[in-house]
Amino acid sequence: MPAELSELFVDATARPRALTEPLPPGRTVRGDEGDADRPTLWLSDDPAPAGLWSRLHAAHPQSGLWPLLLDGYDGAPTRPWDDGEFWPDRVSSPTEHDPERLLAGWWAGQTAPYDGDDQLSNDRRAAVTAPYGRDWPGLAPPGEPWTTPERHADHWAEQLSLAQPAMRLGLVPAERGSDALAVLGWQGAVNHTNDPGRLSAVLRSWEDRFGVRVIGVGFAELYLSVAAPPEETGEALRVAAEHFAFCPDNVWQGQRPCTLAAYAERIVDAPTWAFWWD
Repeated sequence: MPAELSELFVDATARPRALTEPLPPGRTVRGDEGDADRPTLWLSDDPAPAGLWSRLHAAHPQSGLWPLLLDGYDGAPTRPWDDGEFWPDRVSSPTEHDPERLLAGWWAGQTAPYDGDDQLSNDRRAAVTAPYGRDWPGLAPPGEPWTTPERHADHWAEQLSLAQPAMRLGLVPAERGSDALAVLGWQGAVNHTNDPGRLSAVLRSWEDRFGVRVIGVGFAELYLSVAAPPEETGEALRVAAEHFAFCPDNVWQGQRPCTLAAYAERIVDAPTWAFWWD
């Protein structure tokens, strides 16, 4: 393990780690705008070379480093990664949270009537989340994987890199990809939750139920591969409810019509999920 990558780990000497895959030019980055006690991200200088994400993904069990394709802020590409605009010391552990309780709480917050709204306005808001209205439907059942989550992630990470060729490569010291947001202290969803440990708790659940893998992160975007997506509309509605609770902007400000039912149609058999927070 190169010395600069060893610096990413709190327990650098606790167990042996190895990374023999050559890396392109890059550097480690400290969060808290450079003031963190240690770096939590290795960042490539240039866009990710073809196929490198997959090779680093395969090396993760030995290296403990989860690869990410990283996109910057539109018009200010050094944000947030080069600038260390993430806060790893202000994060709870994903293990502290129950994902269903989190999602149910977020759902309640998004579906509650607004003070001062008239009945017609609140009825329209309830129609967005039909057929559930304000009633949280509970967690969706697990899906049936098309292929192994690892193989699926490799393919769709490559597709993401081709679709957004400016994305750079990041390495994060995370034992599982779902924890990468918490380890980084990513603040892309700060208007929804300022604790990415809560997001990671939900991502852990999606890893287990839907074969999700975190493949890319932007300033306020999250890209996931999904090896076991819902295969029919009834299943997709339950998953859509989780997405709405997790990232309400995907529905409120997403593709029209901006309703849960329409969103559910769009995620039937979808091999990837993308989220954006305003």
